[in-house]
Amino acid sequence: MRADPYKDRARELAVEAGLDPDARIERPGQRSMPLWCTFRDAARKEQLAREAEALADTVASRPQDAQYQNSPLKVFGTHEDATIAQMRNCMAVGNAVAGVICADGHLGYAQPVGGVIAYEKQISISGVGFDIGCGNMAVRLDTPFSAIEDKVGAIIKDVSKVISFGVGRKNAERVEHELFDDADAWRESDMDAYRQKAVGQLGTVGSGNHYVDLMRDEDGFVWIGVHFGSRGLGHTSATRYLKAAGGKDGMNVPPAVVDEDSEVGQRYIAAMQLAGRYAYAGREWVVERVRQIIGGAVTDSVHNHHNYAWRETHDGRDLWVVRKGATPAFPGQRGFVGGSMGDDAVIIEGVESEEAKASLYSTVHGAGRMFGRREAKRRFTRDEMDAWLQSRGVTLIGADLDESPMAYRRLPEVLAEHAGSVKVVHTLRPFAVVMAGEGEFDPFKD
Repeated sequence: MRADPYKDRARELAVEAGLDPDARIERPGQRSMPLWCTFRDAARKEQLAREAEALADTVASRPQDAQYQNSPLKVFGTHEDATIAQMRNCMAVGNAVAGVICADGHLGYAQPVGGVIAYEKQISISGVGFDIGCGNMAVRLDTPFSAIEDKVGAIIKDVSKVISFGVGRKNAERVEHELFDDADAWRESDMDAYRQKAVGQLGTVGSGNHYVDLMRDEDGFVWIGVHFGSRGLGHTSATRYLKAAGGKDGMNVPPAVVDEDSEVGQRYIAAMQLAGRYAYAGREWVVERVRQIIGGAVTDSVHNHHNYAWRETHDGRDLWVVRKGATPAFPGQRGFVGGSMGDDAVIIEGVESEEAKASLYSTVHGAGRMFGRREAKRRFTRDEMDAWLQSRGVTLIGADLDESPMAYRRLPEVLAEHAGSVKVVHTLRPFAVVMAGEGEFDPFKD
């Protein structure tokens, strides 16, 4: 087993607190753990702060045009110092015009999840991330929940059998899509060699926090919600162009920012757009396949990326707006935002305001993590997670403790921080959730 990089410092912190680091802490439903584990998160934060400080020194040694120095950063909500430092380091590289940290933000690879940066004539490969085009889609059916209430168990089992969840999976059903016939898109992105793999993976969901949710709204109608991205196509594209741009993979590393008119920039933009189309096609296929299981007709649909770069105009300037774990929310534009499993999701709509303008017309993409995956598994038990879901009437297939609701913020509190820029138009109560099973690690997500 790989050594825990924070163990030694966590033990020191326990001793400094006058405690025995080897004392055992009992956890109902799980094995006991040594007391030093309760100091692991503090040790991790110390290390991240040191890394961010070292990166700041590295970034400061590289010239940035004066017009882009100290560009405004709008922060919604309260965040760890390491998240703020990571975002400031990102904005000290390239033609950064403005930045935003949404209220669900937390540390990510190179750029915070929930982080938004607007660039002039440049795009950040690191900012879009590895799961290019990850996003949410939700549709309302004309099917009332009361019509399927006694069939939920059978429906959710069928969903788990028909839809492929987990790592590196292929779809059992071959999906035909016009995207695979667009030879120019595959050639311009230099991703043609991946085309056949992409065909096999279209419509697979993956693992981690990717899901299929069944929900009901205020009027009792059933909604289908999904969250996932471009799978291996996006991950392979991001990895290839990150390397081509001389970038690094990791938390506290400088972002890989490229000029839009460079060869690498143009090929990356083509690859990002291809992966974005692929992600849309995958989510649409999954939603339709689940609809066929439930029955009924679609009466409303909301669909958006939250890991992507858009060409937008802000204050009269033509910019690339890179959103990593952030939902576009222009006035009148709707988005589907999920909570943690068992928590209500929402359909939101952007409104016009000074706050919305300062947010670069962006908002949250979920509730946002409070604890990393390993820390969540240390802190919480399966019994606690099951009790949470049972109290809310949610049937769950799959998932592990790293996706426990207790590892996340509460969505209403996060949304309250953005009350001046978005409004909630529907609240969706989940009644069934399907995710990948326990122990799955998904390399195709960020």
